[in-house]
Amino acid sequence: MVPETEVAVDDAVKAYIDKVSDGRRALLERLRTILLEAFPGVEEALWWNMPTYRSGGGWVALGYRKDGISLYTCSADHIAAFKAAHPRIRSGKACLNFRPKDTIPVEDVVEVARHAFENAK
Repeated sequence: MVPETEVAVDDAVKAYIDKVSDGRRALLERLRTILLEAFPGVEEALWWNMPTYRSGGGWVALGYRKDGISLYTCSADHIAAFKAAHPRIRSGKACLNFRPKDTIPVEDVVEVARHAFENAK
C-alpha cells in the first residue's frame, strides 16, 4: 500500500521514525501508512513518546520494541477479534506485537483501530 499523496509528518513523529534503522522501520512505516490511509482525518502526534493516532475520542499508538513494532490500544476488547483470527501474531493484554517477518492482515488491523476509535474507554 503506497500513499497516493505525501502526508506531512509531525517533526516529533519524524524523529521517532528516524530512530528506527533496522527491519523494524519498514514495519513501522507500513503500519503507519495503513492507519493514515484507512482513516484520512486521524490526528497523528507523538504522545507517551510514541506515534499516536486519535479519532472519535479513541486512540491507537505504534511503538518499537526489541523484536518488532507494537500497536497499542487501551482495552483488550479492541484486539479480541484480531487475537482470535490471528493466534500466531504475538499480543499482549491490549496490544499487538508484530515482527518484521509477520504478514500484516491489513483489514483486521484497520478493524482494531476502528474499534478503538469508536469504542473509547
